[in-house]
Amino acid sequence: MVRVGILGVGTVGSSVARILQENGDILEARTGKKIVPVVGAVRDMGRSRDVDIRLTDNPDEVVDDPEIDIVVELMGGVEEPYRVVRKALENGKAVVTANKALLAYHRYELQEIAGETPLYYEASVAGGIPIIGALRNGLSANHIESITGIMNGTCNYMLTRMIKDGVAYDDVLAEAQRLGYAEADPTFDVGGYDAAHKLLILGSIAYGIDAKPEDIIIEGIEEITQTDVEFAREFGYEIKLLGIAKKSGNGVEMRVHSALIPAESMIAKVDGVMNAVSVRGDRVGETLFYGPGAGGDATASAVVADIVEIVRGNSGPMLGYKKSLESASRLLSAEEVTSQYYLKLKVIDEPGVLAAVSSTLGEFGISIESMLQKPSVDADRVKLLFTTHICSEKRMKDAVEAIGRLDVVDENITMIRIEK
Repeated sequence: MVRVGILGVGTVGSSVARILQENGDILEARTGKKIVPVVGAVRDMGRSRDVDIRLTDNPDEVVDDPEIDIVVELMGGVEEPYRVVRKALENGKAVVTANKALLAYHRYELQEIAGETPLYYEASVAGGIPIIGALRNGLSANHIESITGIMNGTCNYMLTRMIKDGVAYDDVLAEAQRLGYAEADPTFDVGGYDAAHKLLILGSIAYGIDAKPEDIIIEGIEEITQTDVEFAREFGYEIKLLGIAKKSGNGVEMRVHSALIPAESMIAKVDGVMNAVSVRGDRVGETLFYGPGAGGDATASAVVADIVEIVRGNSGPMLGYKKSLESASRLLSAEEVTSQYYLKLKVIDEPGVLAAVSSTLGEFGISIESMLQKPSVDADRVKLLFTTHICSEKRMKDAVEAIGRLDVVDENITMIRIEK
């Protein structure tokens, strides 16, 4: 018999306990052992929970219990989960976690502590999509050329409503909060931080890069307007919040931001709260992984799959490397990233304005690919919308700063990267 302790018996933790109990027959058939949820740690003992296991408000009681074989960490947060997961590993217990924030900051320390003790984390990225296993195992013959993913269902739902139904950002955010897709404070989702934590985990498996959220570009969808949506549609693009990790020259770019992508691409067709991750390998080419990125049962399904792997005796290094990756790539700085760009400016409607903006871009070696002019609600103002050819992030940001100093430019300039 394998005994499981669950730290955090909320929506996902409750679902994990129920799956282990209600699907126990098929799990036993697949592993040869009976898997039993024994105890769960919760913050509020007074809250009613639909689970039939013993509860405690002390997580140390779970990780110190000599009869517990596997600890499932679903607490949320960073430092307290790090403490208890570290303690569980030091006690020789296998660990399964869905905590992307924990791994974004402490994955390499935990790998060192775990050693040969299993530490699995499939549910930390894209919920029910088995992308971790695909990178660690299924695509292990490949050098990974790029990872491009829609990794946050809240943002994807909001952008889908803005694009398909013309809903304004503020209205769709309120709707997402009513439906439970967005928190009362939605910053973690709409600001891109949730997707960034997931991207960092995938980047470690693909490229051996030890980076923290502070080391990469992280932008959200807060500035997207219907003007941007209309421009994208007119030029054959969709707007998505993407997590991107890809080889570029002598290093790897890692970034999270809104992007214009060709409307005919596979990932552009992923709508609503669904997630999708495109992985391009040097041998297999492009593969696309699609499915629910959140939700109690979908995430719990990935957690239980990890438990099954552990009970079967499948282990291996946490991040997929038995030895240091000699070809580990250097993380490119934000200034070294290259892209095409979309710019939106509100300017005074008078002769010479377009020439002034074009000239300023030219001073930084940036050429314009396309341009569109839109009327503004102000009679003496217009909106200029540009796409550029490929240039470096540094040159583009310097150019945007210089354009912003022109007397004819009103308000902040919107900049969105274009991925093809």
